[in-house]
Amino acid sequence: MMTTTAATTDLPADDLDVPSVTARHFGLAVLALAMGGFAIGTAEFVTMGLLPQIAGGVDVSIPTGGHVISAYAVGVVVGAPVLAFLGARLPRRAMLVALMAAFAVGNGVSALATSYEQLMVARFAAGLPHGAYFGVASLVAASLARPSRKGRAVSQVMLGLSVANVLGVPAATVLGQELGWRAAFWAVSVLALLTLALVTWFVPSVAGDAGASGRRELSAFAVPQVWLTLLAGAVGFGGMFAVYSYIAPVVTDVAGLGERSVPVYLLAFGLGMVAGTWVAGIMADWSIFRSLIIGGTGMAATMLAFWVAAPHGWAALPIVFLITTLGSVLVVNLQLRLMDVAGDAQTLGAAMNHASLNVANALGAWLGGLVIAAGWGLRAPALVGLALSLGGVAILLVSARLHVRQRDAASA
Repeated sequence: MMTTTAATTDLPADDLDVPSVTARHFGLAVLALAMGGFAIGTAEFVTMGLLPQIAGGVDVSIPTGGHVISAYAVGVVVGAPVLAFLGARLPRRAMLVALMAAFAVGNGVSALATSYEQLMVARFAAGLPHGAYFGVASLVAASLARPSRKGRAVSQVMLGLSVANVLGVPAATVLGQELGWRAAFWAVSVLALLTLALVTWFVPSVAGDAGASGRRELSAFAVPQVWLTLLAGAVGFGGMFAVYSYIAPVVTDVAGLGERSVPVYLLAFGLGMVAGTWVAGIMADWSIFRSLIIGGTGMAATMLAFWVAAPHGWAALPIVFLITTLGSVLVVNLQLRLMDVAGDAQTLGAAMNHASLNVANALGAWLGGLVIAAGWGLRAPALVGLALSLGGVAILLVSARLHVRQRDAASA
């Protein structure tokens, strides 16, 4: 079985030449980078909590409204490789500032949308900077950390995304319920502008990859392990989004709880993400690949448990905590694995993790909406999640088998 560690992740030489920073300055830089994750996480996941209000606001059904979630995800999938490809040679702090500025505009336009079609376009545009931001931020954080702490530095950046689901998403959901769903997107724009200021103040200047070229960045797509890792994320993590996308109507219509219970469930999702992201950094030092298997199989088990527990009120609350705990173990280790297997195409490889995860977002939301529309009930997306989680594990096992064959061939 293949194993690797976060400490073995290779980075471009220009990243290793960044001047050393003090512990305090490193902490402030990582905080600034994580704030971007907080803004992005709030924007991405608050749509699930406000789905009934958003669907009603643009006069569509809940399953059709779920396509707004997919539109954002498609924006991430398109934006991650394109912006990473175009920006690989740019100074990385300037790239982060530009990406956050675009993200602020995208969410402001979302708040101004007056029709379903306008909102779909706005959410697509808001998703474009997402993957590239996380990819570049991960590389910057790793470049500032000691070699033995690179994996944990990356997980700390990702922690912003997790904390968003503890603080940002529940708060924005309540804000949207009280003042209208548009207020939530305005709040995200403010968070994006705050991130822009923090990155400018606290992140040291980091040169782009002077050796980057179109051919070198695209070389990542010639590596089978890159494709298998991306596919494992796109399929396996789709299970979480199949459940998460429709959590609001499940809480109110299946569990029989009030609308104000939805932020509590979102809080449980967020706490699970924080716990999982923290644990993932530790697990990565043990084995990235085994952590991926544990995350995938654990998610499959919790999907089945959620399907059973959903009609029983608060009984499903601890299960959603476990779903995102295991999902976050999967996400962080997928990021580290892609940084490892992408070779010299570091910028593109790091950014493509979030393209993969947002294929998962689109796939899970779409399939979840299909089974609901087919009349299988609001619990049915959990069974979709079960199948997707097991599919992701199967792809990882194929990846492991390929690694063994390549190793044996090299040693023959």
